[in-house]
Amino acid sequence: MNQHERFSDDQVETWRRDGGVLIERFFTSDEVAAVHDDMVTVFGRDRGADRAQVDTPPENMGAFRDEQFATFASVPFDCSPALNLIGVHPELIRFARTVLETERVHLYQCQAWAKYTGDADYDQPLHPDFRNHTLTVPSEDARRNSVAILCYFTDVTEAHGPMHYVTRPDSAPHAGPEDSLVDDADLQRRLAPFERSSASPAGSVFAYGIDVFHRGTNLTEPGGHRFAVMVCFKRAGDDAIAYRAWPYHHTQPWNLVFEHATPDQLSCFGVQPPGDPFWTEVTLARAAARYPAWDLTPYRDALGR
Repeated sequence: MNQHERFSDDQVETWRRDGGVLIERFFTSDEVAAVHDDMVTVFGRDRGADRAQVDTPPENMGAFRDEQFATFASVPFDCSPALNLIGVHPELIRFARTVLETERVHLYQCQAWAKYTGDADYDQPLHPDFRNHTLTVPSEDARRNSVAILCYFTDVTEAHGPMHYVTRPDSAPHAGPEDSLVDDADLQRRLAPFERSSASPAGSVFAYGIDVFHRGTNLTEPGGHRFAVMVCFKRAGDDAIAYRAWPYHHTQPWNLVFEHATPDQLSCFGVQPPGDPFWTEVTLARAAARYPAWDLTPYRDALGR
């Protein structure tokens, strides 16, 4: 792998084969530091309690609790461009295009997730994500699903709540994603021996499919915190997969995204790229009125050709 590339062909192949791949140090130390600072701005702290909260009986595999998601927020954020644009980092876009085998990808989920020791018991049962990403079921063709990417902006050890997962080849003999539709303790016991950890240094990412079994684990490090960003891409035009309706949240500071993103990054939010027939003198004037500091030069230049 070229030293300037963020991922390799082997890692892409691992994603296709296993349904998930851990890529260590995907982001640079400067990118990590900037996003970490922004997350402190957004969530107000970078330290948890001295003692973990433990609600899960040892014989169980965890549960979903509202408090697990109390420090969970969606783009755009009232902070610098670092956190606002990390979900459309050019190399994340390139990875999504590569694994989904398409040039046109849309971002349909981008959320910052802070976890702190003692705020919650973060242990969850093993589950796939398809139930809140599609109204149907995962396709047998992974390219017709989506790619979810969990990005870490703190060092994550086993004491910092890493995601655990089961590869597709390991889970297939025991359960398909449809088996998760029933709350089955036996399913958890069958899959537990195959769990792997995504614990890794700050700047690492774990990419996985919506059919892959995974779960959150608890933070036990005294004073510990875990900063992560969840990013999900799908093929543009695939209406069967969704999570957020970006325009619904129009009262949030979208100008912070539009003023700093490239046309390619904005296209991942569904904004028409330069040269699209949508762009006319009228729509350009309207866009300038809505986002006065948005540099529309690439769109104007394309219209003039």
